[in-house]
Amino acid sequence: MAGARSCRPPAPDEDVKPFTPEKTKEIVMSLQQPAVFCNMVGNWPALHWNVKYLSDVLEGKTIQFRLGLKTADLVPQFETSCSYVEATLEEFLAWSCGQPSCLSGPFSCYDYSKYWAYADYKYIARIFEDKPEIFQDVMWSDFGFPGRSGKESTLWIGSEGANTPCHLDSYGCNLVLQVQGRKRWHLFPPADTSFLYPTRIPYEESSIFSKVNIANPDLKRFPEFRNSTAHVVTLSPGQVLLVPRHWWHYVESIDPVTVSINSWIELDADHEARVEEAITRMLVCAIKSAENPSDGDVWLNPTEVEATSHEINLQYLNKAVSAYLKCQETSVSGQARSSSTGAKQRTNASCKRKRRDVGSEPESCTLLTQECDFPTPEAEELQKIPFGPHLIQVLPQSHKTRVIGAVAVEGDGGDLLHEKEGEHFGKLQCKRKRLLMSNDCETAAHQMDSDCSPCTSQTALSTNDLLDCLVNPRVISLVAQLLLEKIRV
Repeated sequence: MAGARSCRPPAPDEDVKPFTPEKTKEIVMSLQQPAVFCNMVGNWPALHWNVKYLSDVLEGKTIQFRLGLKTADLVPQFETSCSYVEATLEEFLAWSCGQPSCLSGPFSCYDYSKYWAYADYKYIARIFEDKPEIFQDVMWSDFGFPGRSGKESTLWIGSEGANTPCHLDSYGCNLVLQVQGRKRWHLFPPADTSFLYPTRIPYEESSIFSKVNIANPDLKRFPEFRNSTAHVVTLSPGQVLLVPRHWWHYVESIDPVTVSINSWIELDADHEARVEEAITRMLVCAIKSAENPSDGDVWLNPTEVEATSHEINLQYLNKAVSAYLKCQETSVSGQARSSSTGAKQRTNASCKRKRRDVGSEPESCTLLTQECDFPTPEAEELQKIPFGPHLIQVLPQSHKTRVIGAVAVEGDGGDLLHEKEGEHFGKLQCKRKRLLMSNDCETAAHQMDSDCSPCTSQTALSTNDLLDCLVNPRVISLVAQLLLEKIRV
């Protein structure tokens, strides 16, 4: 598989990094394919955050675990079909080790040989709110983001097989530090979106799920999945994975206990994505809330507190539009002052806006550049990326090993990640970023409002304004095609 080879951890007193914070940030903000950073976190105190240490720090505090079956079905095991328990990390460790004490604890109904448990997407700022000093153990400043620490990060603790269905995150790019155990990542580029049969049910803001169970795909129902290109990598302790914007990912814990820390990096394109998410929320809530509750369709993901009202959703849409317009104004004035060097370092967000301005869809840009006979800016930028022992590319998995899994390549195997035929896919974990690191829609909207100071008289939208766009002939034509395709399936 695409496996990240071993990274030699620096000595405890070794502060020298292979890349400066400025160079690391340049890589993170410009690289449009997944890659693994090595030897960047050797002096981070967070590397000691194994489950035993975290259990001692939490002093018996309980957290929620999601439990799912280890058997692989043709249907993804969405969070709406999982069980949930409140337990301490000490109880989780005992259960994962098969200790008799678990016969009467919160995991007593769940046989370890049949179930996995996952304390996923836990905001460090919340679970350690009474111990803020621990935030400084996470030092994203080494990646060029000064001031970003554990306070802006999330924690993931799982047993072998812990997973979440394949999805993409609408906002930002993602940096993931592996602390304990190993996780296997299955990543798919944005251009593969149609092959992954995207869905918004179950609904969760900023998360677009795939209908395909990556571990056991139903190729009769989803034949186009054969055309997808998986990039697979096993992430080991001390390594940091960069997940670029809008890359699909399916992640599985492959060791008895795993701990990961991640942080989502905001991008300019998030302003446009928030408009799209606001429209989606409004439509999904309006349509699904109107259904008969007795139908038994659990459409709201557990991470969503409740279906927000039409009035709140409309306010949210207006604030998202205002934030986007404000960003556009800033971007235009900034471009007038930017140099050609600065232009080359723009994020994927800027590239997406540019392509839309000239009437192209984001996906078509990649196809067009592949047809050119001269070097493209993207290709030139890729050539400048300092790949090597400290920054390893996650390469595509061959079609022959598409649904076979892979094994990490250890040792001095070069600076690329190569796949290897081997084990069956296991399962995955993985989460995503909610708007402005908040589960509260009104709080998020307030934060956007205070940041952007929108002119509501120019941007206030009504339901009819939204409907005018939704029933536009071009939109209706596309919806009709999608519905007809769904009927054919």
